[in-house]
Amino acid sequence: MRILSILLTVALGLGATGIMAETQLRDDHPEQYTVQPGDTLWDISARFLKEPWNWPEIWQANPQVDNPHLIYPGDVLELTWVDGQPRLTRAKDTDREIKLSPEVKETPLDTPIPTIPLEEIRSFLSNTRIVDESTLEEAPYIVQGRDRRSITGAGDRVYARGEAQPRETLAVFRRGTRHVDPETGEFLGLEARSMGRGRVAEVNGELLSVDLTASREEIEAKDRLLPTEAREITTRFQPRAPGTEIRGQMIDVEDGVSNIGQYNVVTINRGEREGLEPGHVLAAYKQGNQARDPVTDELLQLPSERAGLLMVFRTYEKLSYGLVLQATRPLEIMDEVRNP
Repeated sequence: MRILSILLTVALGLGATGIMAETQLRDDHPEQYTVQPGDTLWDISARFLKEPWNWPEIWQANPQVDNPHLIYPGDVLELTWVDGQPRLTRAKDTDREIKLSPEVKETPLDTPIPTIPLEEIRSFLSNTRIVDESTLEEAPYIVQGRDRRSITGAGDRVYARGEAQPRETLAVFRRGTRHVDPETGEFLGLEARSMGRGRVAEVNGELLSVDLTASREEIEAKDRLLPTEAREITTRFQPRAPGTEIRGQMIDVEDGVSNIGQYNVVTINRGEREGLEPGHVLAAYKQGNQARDPVTDELLQLPSERAGLLMVFRTYEKLSYGLVLQATRPLEIMDEVRNP
């Protein structure tokens, strides 16, 4: 199992005095905290800080400890003060089981806590792809399964039409939501959901015989076959505010729920071209209602109000995915996101 490590970059030698002056501790912050199984870095940071994304500004890693930026269940975190500024350090380091092998380096058997709940975003990290419409339209597509079966899964053979190479491994995708900017009408990307994977067994002209080797859902006719992509899946997030001004909207939500709350995954109409990166924290603003002025009868747009926080965990050129971490009021599609 891959260890999900947390990259906590400590700002050393970067004029920390001015930055640290802005770090505000919660009035009810503990002096010590013992990390519990199931904790996330965000949860722990929120116990100490009014603004949890400022965690890297108070974390004091111990350079004498292996992997000093990792935090494990059982670790005791202690709040101290250095030159008048708060610092969080490990009060003690728990003895951990070590696996020894002639061929393998020492490896802790326990797992460091993640930054955010990874089970809530795992499918978006590995099973979702944003593509151009032409990418899907030009890709090979499934015609039917063996024995005229319309629904198939792992272990079945299907027949597809298009171009591919013998023994090539292909991912099976289904067309999802077509994302368009609600204000400009610009096409932002087409969501393709991974259904499974297969291997081309035979090529007969433009007809392909494909053996399905994995399936997450039932695979159907018209599902598309795309080359597998070798890309790094980021599970190490450093919570921080964006370095550029961000003003956007939540344009979609996983499963199409009407009220967006904690741990819902949302799609944002801002991406890498606007400077968003995984780990950036954004504030969510509840869109204000319209009201009729009782004196002049004018139609007024009431101001938006801050109602939550989310962290960006996956970015594309024109849009991003974020996980709602806090919600003080139910949020909705088209509510705003801004710098925190």
